[in-house]
Amino acid sequence: MHILKYRYLYFILPAILLVASIITIATLGLKPGVDLQGGSLMEVSYEEERPSVESVNEALAEIGMDELRVQPAGEDSFLIRSRELSDEEKSRVIETIALDKTVTLERSTTIGATIGDELRAKGWVAIFFVSLTVLLYIAFVFRNVRGPDGAQIDGVPSWKYGSVAIFTLLHDIIIPTGLFAVLGATRGAEVDSLFIVAILTILGISINDTIVVFDRIRENLRRNVEARKKESFELVVGRSMDETTSRSLNTSLAVVIALVILYLVGPELTRNMSLTLMVGMIAGTYSSLFLASPLLVELEKWQTTKKK
Repeated sequence: MHILKYRYLYFILPAILLVASIITIATLGLKPGVDLQGGSLMEVSYEEERPSVESVNEALAEIGMDELRVQPAGEDSFLIRSRELSDEEKSRVIETIALDKTVTLERSTTIGATIGDELRAKGWVAIFFVSLTVLLYIAFVFRNVRGPDGAQIDGVPSWKYGSVAIFTLLHDIIIPTGLFAVLGATRGAEVDSLFIVAILTILGISINDTIVVFDRIRENLRRNVEARKKESFELVVGRSMDETTSRSLNTSLAVVIALVILYLVGPELTRNMSLTLMVGMIAGTYSSLFLASPLLVELEKWQTTKKK
């Protein structure tokens, strides 16, 4: 119960972050990567000291390719993103940015605009169907929770569990998306297929924590009925949170530590993905423990007041 006593304070931080993220996404937008909008991506490395970004951009401007985006990768490489380039144009770019140094083409990827549009559409469709499936699953699992005498257990209807879960999932994906809108405007960070994979992973991990808490609430409600114990819904939810908080925090902390290490020492290709997962894990753990359950309590209070 002591956890729920401060539930109104728990709503402040998510509300601020959600509003800020939505405004940021609406105003700054997201920068789609090559695999979502089509184009070419090259990674080149230098055997000697890597030249500055400014000198590479100046060299590209001299051959009329100043629209190419050059981004440092690691200690000796550049990532170069551009419109779809022919093999001849790629060779010309590599020769130009060599700047009298030995350059190696580490990888080169070209994706057509049609394929990029298809990947982007399928990514958002996947997110939609994951959310819909979660809503239906929770509504089914938590339907008609009854005691041994067949009476309906007090609390909130099963579809409201699902609605709260969907709201918290939106919270968990909007916050890292807002972060990438800021990073896109300030550091050129792009949203690619790995970002969508990270979002789908966040949905799976976050709903797992939420269902653990919801299931403990359901079991405690059932036990009260079996023991003929009278206890308010708020007290049951508070006790359920007490019983699951340590487990959820420890599990999430272990995952976040691994993601921090991956972000710091992992390859450049997975850095944005690990950052997305890290932020989403933190947001998801917070929402599962300090947002979903308090929202259930508020729904139950509103429902009780409405009946009166």
